[in-house]
Amino acid sequence: MLEQGVASAEDIDRAMELGYNHPMGPLKLTDLVGLDVRLAIADYLYRTLEERQFEPPRILRDKVAKGELGKKTGKGFYSWSD
Repeated sequence: MLEQGVASAEDIDRAMELGYNHPMGPLKLTDLVGLDVRLAIADYLYRTLEERQFEPPRILRDKVAKGELGKKTGKGFYSWSD
């Protein structure tokens, strides 16, 4: 949804928090875990299960390639400052 411009990271996370009662949305959680870590997990699942649904999204690959790894680098799906 973010990659296609349907919704912002904030809106996606808010929908998951309100709609599914998650403590935080998936994009904020990804920023905390690290986009590089999430990409490695998605790549492993994709290679192991050989199912297209597990192929990492282009936006994740692009952000990791740019060094936007989430909170640990100050930028991911969100901008982080201490």
